[in-house]
Amino acid sequence: MYINKSVKKRHRQSLKRQKRNKIAKSGIKNVLKKVNMAIQKNDQITIKHSIKIIAKNASKKIIHRKNASRKISRIMKKNYVANNI
Repeated sequence: MYINKSVKKRHRQSLKRQKRNKIAKSGIKNVLKKVNMAIQKNDQITIKHSIKIIAKNASKKIIHRKNASRKISRIMKKNYVANNI
C-alpha cells in the first residue's frame, strides 16, 4: 500500500494527531458536563477554567474557532441566566 518513506511517515503522523485530537475533544465534552454542574452550584472558578480550556483547544485548532466561540457564548449565557433570576 505504501509507496515510499514519506507516505509512511505522513501516515504515522496522522495517526498520532488523530489520537491527540480525540483525547482533546473528549476532554472538551467532559468540561462541558462539568460546566453545567458548576453553573447550578454557582462555581465561577470552574466556569472560567472551562472557558480557558475551550479557548486553548481552539487556538491549537483542535476545534474550529467559531465552534469554540459558540460554546463559550452558550456557557456565558447559561451562567448569566442562572445567576440573575
